[in-house]
Amino acid sequence: MPFLRPSTHAFIREGRRTPGYSLFDLLHGYVYAAWPYLYIGIGTGEHRLTQFLRPLAAWLERRALRKLGAGDAPAALAAAEPRTFADTYHGKVVTLQSATQLVSVKQEISLLNLEHIVPYPVARDIILKNPDHIVALECPCRAARANPCLPLDVCLIIGEPFASFVAEHHGRRARWVAAGEASEILRDEHGRGHVHHAFFKDAMLGRFYAICNCCACCCGAMQAQRNGVPMLASSGYVAQMDSDRCAACGECAAHCQFGAIRVDGAAAGSAASAHVDRVACMGCGVCVSSCPAGAISLGRDPARPAPLEIEQLLAEALG
Repeated sequence: MPFLRPSTHAFIREGRRTPGYSLFDLLHGYVYAAWPYLYIGIGTGEHRLTQFLRPLAAWLERRALRKLGAGDAPAALAAAEPRTFADTYHGKVVTLQSATQLVSVKQEISLLNLEHIVPYPVARDIILKNPDHIVALECPCRAARANPCLPLDVCLIIGEPFASFVAEHHGRRARWVAAGEASEILRDEHGRGHVHHAFFKDAMLGRFYAICNCCACCCGAMQAQRNGVPMLASSGYVAQMDSDRCAACGECAAHCQFGAIRVDGAAAGSAASAHVDRVACMGCGVCVSSCPAGAISLGRDPARPAPLEIEQLLAEALG
C-alpha cells in the first residue's frame, strides 16, 4: 500500500507482530491515532458532530467488548463482571517521580500481563521500543473545550510505533522532545496541580503508549470516572494527613483534582484540620507538593494495585 505513510506501515507491521491483534483492532487503532481530536471530542460530547457520529463510537465500543467477552481475556476474567469501556481504554495514576521514570527509560523493555499494577483484563503491557522517541502532542481533551487549561502540548507519546505515527500525522500539533524536556513538562504540569496518567488502550497494540497530564475540568477520563466509568486506576498510594502539622489553609483541597480532601472547621477541643477521603483519593501526590506546612505524605495502600514504578519493575525482571 504505497499510498500509506511510513509511520502507518510501521504501525501495521507492529500490529501483525502483536498476538491477538485483529484487523478490527488495527482499523480502530488507526482511527484513534489519526483522528484523536474527533475521537475524543465525540467521547467527551464536545465535538459538533457528536450527535451524528456517537452511534459509530458506540458500535466500536460494543464490538470491542464482544471481542473481549469472546475470550481475548483469560477465562477467569472473561467470566467475571460485565465488561465496560474502561476495560479496553484506561489510565493508571502515577506520581511525578514515576512519570519521570517512564520518560527517562534508556533501554527497550517488554513487561507483560501487569494486572497487579493495571487491574484491567486487557491493555496492561508495557512494551517500549525506542523509548527515547517522545512527542509532545496538543491534548485532545483540552483542545475540545471552549476554554481549556493551558498550555495544550502536554500529552507525551512515548516509544514506537506511536511517537512517529503521531508526529507524522499531526505535524502542526506535535513536536519531538528529548527526555529532559519531557521531564520539564511533567514538572510544570505537576506545579499547576495536574495529574499524570499513564494510558493504555486495546487498539494501541494493547499496551502503554502515552502519559497525559490531566485536570478535572478538561480530561475526558476524569469526566468518565465522575460519571461511574472506572477509567482510572489508583497509583497504589493514598494521601496521609499529619493533623498536628496541618494549618487548615485549604491549599490541598483547592489543588485536589479528585475532590478527596475537605477542611473541617474547629470543633470543641480540636483545631481545624484537613481530612482525606481515602476512597476518593487516587494517590497522585499533587496535595503533597501543594501543602506549605509539609503535613501530607503518600503511603502505600496494600488494598490497591501496585504502583507503576518502571525502575523497580525492570530490576525485578532482570532478577
